[in-house]
Amino acid sequence: MKAIVLCAGYGKRLKPFTHEFQKTMLPLYGKPLLEYLLTGLKFAGFNDFILVVGYRKEQIIDYFQNGQKFDINIKYVEQRILNGTGGALLLCEQLITEQHFFLTWGDILVPPIIYKEVYDLFKKEENDFILVTNYSNDPHKGGAVYCDDIYCTGIIEKPPKGKSQSNLNNCGIFILSKEIFEILRTIEPSKRGEIELPTAISIGISQRNWKVRIFKMEKDQFRGDLGDRKIYEKLKENHSWLEFFKA
Repeated sequence: MKAIVLCAGYGKRLKPFTHEFQKTMLPLYGKPLLEYLLTGLKFAGFNDFILVVGYRKEQIIDYFQNGQKFDINIKYVEQRILNGTGGALLLCEQLITEQHFFLTWGDILVPPIIYKEVYDLFKKEENDFILVTNYSNDPHKGGAVYCDDIYCTGIIEKPPKGKSQSNLNNCGIFILSKEIFEILRTIEPSKRGEIELPTAISIGISQRNWKVRIFKMEKDQFRGDLGDRKIYEKLKENHSWLEFFKA
C-alpha cells in the first residue's frame, strides 16, 4: 500500500519559522519533522511514498531525494496551486495502482505505533475507509468528527468555537479507497477556495452509504500539530515526546 504525505503548504501559522523552512522540514533535535513521520510509517510497514510538495519544495527533495538512504521509495508530486487537501490528493490519482492507500497531513506527528495499529486494523477488518481521530476539548481549529459507535456519521470542518457537540477531532490520518477520487473530481471548492477532503468523505457517507471506520486515539496519547507555532515551540523545549520514537 502506498502512503501519501501532504507537504505543500506555506505554514502561515508558523511564521517567522517558515520564512526559512518548509513547515515539514522544521528542525527538532537534529532531524526535520518529516523524517520522524516517514520513519514512523516505515516502522508500520510502509515503503512506497508519494510526497505532495509545493512551498520550498527543494528543501524536501534535496534532503530525502528518492528515499534510498532511508531504505524507502519516494516519488514527488508538485501542488502548484494550493487548493486544499482534496486538490493535493487528486494530483496523486494516477500514481495509486492499488484499491486503497494511506494518507497523512505532513505536519501531524503521532507515535509510530498509531500508524501500525491503523494499518493492522485495515488488514484485519478490510474497511474501505478508516479515519483517525484524537481527543480535543474543542475541535474548532480542525474538524469535528461525529460517529455512531465505530462508524463516522459526518465531519464539520472548523466548527464555531465552543459550538461542537463532539470532542473527536479529525487527526489528519486516513486509509482511503480510490472511490474518494470520484467525489473529489465533482465537489465545488469551499468558501476558503479549497477542495476539502473531509467534505468528500461526508458526501460519501450521506450519498453513497460509505462505512468509514473510526480509529480513536486515546485522550492522553501524543499528537503534535506542527502547523501550530505554540506547539512547535513547546516540542522544542520539552523532548519527552521523543520516547515514542525510539527504535
